[in-house]
Amino acid sequence: MNFKIEVKVALLKKNKSMKWLADELDISAAYLSDIINGNRKAEHYRKKIINILNIKEQN
Repeated sequence: MNFKIEVKVALLKKNKSMKWLADELDISAAYLSDIINGNRKAEHYRKKIINILNIKEQN
C-alpha cells in the first residue's frame, strides 16, 4: 500500500481529519497534502506522520 493510502486509511480508522493531522504537526493542511502526495521531500514530517498514525514505514 502506498503512503497516501496508508495515511487516509489510518485517519479514517481514527475518525480524524487531515486538518487534525496538520494541526498535530503544526503545519498547514496544504503542506501536509504535498507531503502525503509526494510533492515535498519532508522526511522529518513523514516520520512524525508514521508515528502519530502508528502506520508502517515505507521502504
